[in-house]
Amino acid sequence: MDGFSIRRGGGGSVARLGGFARLAALLAPLLLAIPAAAEHTTPPTHGIAMHGDPALPPGFDHLPYANPDAPKGGRLKVGAQGTFDSLNPFNIKAGSAAQGIQGNVYQGLMQRSFDEPFTLYGLIAQSIETDDARSFVTFHLDPRAHFSDGAPITSADVVFSFELLKTKGRPQQRSAFSLVKSVTTPDEHTIRYDLTGIGDRELPLILAIMPVLPKQHMDAEHFNESTLQAPIGSGPYKVAEVRAGERIVLMRDPNYWGRDLPSQKGMHNFDEITVDYFRDANSLFESFKAGLLDYRDETNPTRWTTGYDFPAMRDGRAVKEQLPTGVPKGMEGFAFNLRRPLFQDIRVREALGIMFDFEWVNANFFSGLYTRTKSFFDDSELASTGRPASEAERALLAPFPGAVRDDIMEGTWRPPISDGSGRDRKQAQQAMNLLAQAGWHVTNGTLRKDGEPFAFEIMVTNRDQERLALNYAGQLSRIGVTTTVRLVDEVQYQRRRQKFDFDMMIGTWAASASPGNEQRNRWTSESADQESSFNLTGARSPALDALINDLLAARTHDEFVTAVRAYDRVLLSGFYIVPLYHAQDQWSAHWTRIARPSKLPHYAAPLFNVTLDTWWTKEP
Repeated sequence: MDGFSIRRGGGGSVARLGGFARLAALLAPLLLAIPAAAEHTTPPTHGIAMHGDPALPPGFDHLPYANPDAPKGGRLKVGAQGTFDSLNPFNIKAGSAAQGIQGNVYQGLMQRSFDEPFTLYGLIAQSIETDDARSFVTFHLDPRAHFSDGAPITSADVVFSFELLKTKGRPQQRSAFSLVKSVTTPDEHTIRYDLTGIGDRELPLILAIMPVLPKQHMDAEHFNESTLQAPIGSGPYKVAEVRAGERIVLMRDPNYWGRDLPSQKGMHNFDEITVDYFRDANSLFESFKAGLLDYRDETNPTRWTTGYDFPAMRDGRAVKEQLPTGVPKGMEGFAFNLRRPLFQDIRVREALGIMFDFEWVNANFFSGLYTRTKSFFDDSELASTGRPASEAERALLAPFPGAVRDDIMEGTWRPPISDGSGRDRKQAQQAMNLLAQAGWHVTNGTLRKDGEPFAFEIMVTNRDQERLALNYAGQLSRIGVTTTVRLVDEVQYQRRRQKFDFDMMIGTWAASASPGNEQRNRWTSESADQESSFNLTGARSPALDALINDLLAARTHDEFVTAVRAYDRVLLSGFYIVPLYHAQDQWSAHWTRIARPSKLPHYAAPLFNVTLDTWWTKEP
């Protein structure tokens, strides 16, 4: 994917890189006579931001949300629901890989600060160099960096990792890395990527967070297969124990080379980390109540309001916290698989979406704690809902007439609001009218078209999803739709998701304050055919393809916000999913034998990763 496509119309053709590049293309004939000025190249620097400059200066002491005086030692025990069958989190089977490998065993060239929208600071690479156009990026490795076996990290390891992930990595890595024109290694501590003409200003940052794999220890031939072999990386931990599908234990590497780096100070404080896997949510919660686990994020509002009244919580040995987050809330919803002919008519998708009764579900299942999601970037400046499109947005959307509905363009669209009775006739009638326009009519209680019934399956992976899907299926039965809910285990769920072997499933599209290359793997036409991509719906839209290029090409914050809002409008207008809901804050609970810094990372979602990088133990 090279970022170019051709639009034909009138008497000629126009090459399209992105909305902002389209203007440059139109002005190009006027600029031919002007001598080209050399792009300004900045000297090597300690960090890089997606837009603007890094917030922390050269020589900063630690990340704002880390405690540089945090004590080292002790043990952390956390839990995860599901199972795993691999220790490789980087290939197309990564969905079934154990948690805790990335960042602890394997690390990237640079470290992300979650107190900024998208900014990276030195790690394996002690400095980075680029130009105004980001037509290249050069990384200068820290000569002290080494793998856990003592072998130094060289430019050969970085190039090996790049080539391996470009051919056998996860779809989003393959898509991004394939844009690179060439890579050279002037010496064993320098790597230079040629990004000429790509128009993707995020790509230097994507390359910077690429995991560095040890060339001498990787089985490149079998990299795309699952493996339980303990990996060798450059991070602060080694894998000490593995019980397939049940447990992984990480042990601190006493020879971790980067422990005193500013980006690592106050991080990775536990000597030993155990991640236990549980087949169901109840056993996971009961283990926390019994003190077998130190921490948990809560996602069940009923449990959050009623389930934490147990002795340790009452006497202060455990606490629960409702913590604010600064990131966009993202989107979760029932995803239509448009690869199925049943869902290809947008009127059908909108009609089925109308039948989800959020008001009843929120009141009866969730104690009214959730908010209906109305944007792919809700609760942020990137959201389009509630705002009429600006002139700049309309200019980006102009080449794609009809890609955005009028009410969405004006910012007045909202997900439908029911009367909360669970039997809202007005909504059912509205849905039936849309289905009738698409040729579907109820005969003897069954919705049919050309004699064929409207029937499909919703795939779910846990009891909470099953309960929600069964309620939705009941609502759909009111308009004659036959819906089967199928509960499958985690491994089968991931395999069917990766092969798009489902009619409908619940999908989650997490959002950051700096959406970028990951959107290619979610919503481009190319990713619709790419096995294991996160384009669950099979969306194919020239407008989405172009707007992803636009947001990646944006040079300023204002240009970026404009492109993302226009992108959000096209996504909403496609009715690719039935929006669900979100919590305004993060719900978490922990035993008081562990502690965290008072400063929270503003742009992290969730606030803490599975191994609680910034926490520490208060017990020896």
